[in-house]
Amino acid sequence: MNTNSLLILLLIGAVSGWLAGKIMRGGGFGLLGDIVVGIVGSVVGGYLFGLLGVSAGGGLIGSIVTATVGAMALLFLIRLIKRA
Repeated sequence: MNTNSLLILLLIGAVSGWLAGKIMRGGGFGLLGDIVVGIVGSVVGGYLFGLLGVSAGGGLIGSIVTATVGAMALLFLIRLIKRA
């Protein structure tokens, strides 16, 4: 992985983590927390989209959409576990 790929990964993680936090009506998790939520969310979103046979398209916007949906699902699951 070169430097450009790493920077893009971190950017997608930060943006999608921040968006998911805002959409799910939670506060942000700080820059590092948003990046972690976004990166884990991208894995979850990719898995979910693959199961459903859905594609968000390619490129940066598609990656952000996929990661945001996955991060939202991740935050939803975390909130369910915290309530139990």
